[in-house]
Amino acid sequence: MRLSPQQLISADHAAYYLHGEDEDAIFEAAEVLLAAGEPDAVRLRVDITELARIEQESRSQGLFGPSCCYAIVRNAGSANPKQSEHLLKLATDARAENRLILCAAGIDWKKALHKKMRQISSVAECEFARLDEAGFARWFDAEVKKSGLVVSADALAWAAERLSGMRLAARQLIARLQDFDGGEGAEIGMSVVGELLGERAPGELEAWCHAVAMRNARAIGIARQLLASQQVVEVQMISWLGTRLQQLLMYRWFQSQGDRNPLGSARVFGDARKQVDQESRCWKGPELSLAMRRIVEAEKLIKGASIEEGPVVIEHLTLDLIGNGRLES
Repeated sequence: MRLSPQQLISADHAAYYLHGEDEDAIFEAAEVLLAAGEPDAVRLRVDITELARIEQESRSQGLFGPSCCYAIVRNAGSANPKQSEHLLKLATDARAENRLILCAAGIDWKKALHKKMRQISSVAECEFARLDEAGFARWFDAEVKKSGLVVSADALAWAAERLSGMRLAARQLIARLQDFDGGEGAEIGMSVVGELLGERAPGELEAWCHAVAMRNARAIGIARQLLASQQVVEVQMISWLGTRLQQLLMYRWFQSQGDRNPLGSARVFGDARKQVDQESRCWKGPELSLAMRRIVEAEKLIKGASIEEGPVVIEHLTLDLIGNGRLES
């Protein structure tokens, strides 16, 4: 029986087969199914090597009669042929008062267990496809609103891009944001979200990237402040700047192709959406390609390809990017 993820909430079936590429979503749904139902039920989380525990608990007799047993098999997709037969028997024979939840994240669709499990009419099957970037951003936005938090649009977009489809990490971030907010309901901006995601001084980093993208001399002063006062590591600065210049390069390319939404196609997010068009006019196309190459070279130097100190590498990189003609030399 094929179900959509939304239909799993009712927990009306004795056996469930959850599969697909979105591992976080599979385990999240499995935990919801495990928690639903009789409060006194025995609840198990087992691996494929512990199937005997499910049988033992399912058949046990309590003082006041048989007890319910709800069980998650966390790695059903790794079952060998013998274990697969055992799983198929457990799923087929599952009693109505019990609940068996088989998690097979990333299972090969050619595998015999997958084909046979989908053919059992009494088993509720659900596939969890991995969300694309836009889908994950919508999901994350909905979860934040559901939590009652007020997060600025640029911080939401930035966090969704950084989390890159990781639902569990997204929920952990939301929990930390709730602790920070304490029920006050004030708007939470980029600096707080950035710090909670392990990014130091995201506001100042954004200002530095913008100054470099505008080829403005103030970028040197901001870089020095980031390194000295904010204690931002050089690798983090390279990562932010590389992302921004890549966005500029892709924005220019999609724009030249007549794309209706070059910002979206170039995956530009946050404050950069308001700035990239202006920034892109400060560069010739070939210069952006040379800039990306220069950033890669600087990253190698910082990671040990030179005895030059990191702050010196960052300062030279900034000078090369903002100075006219320095990239060609």
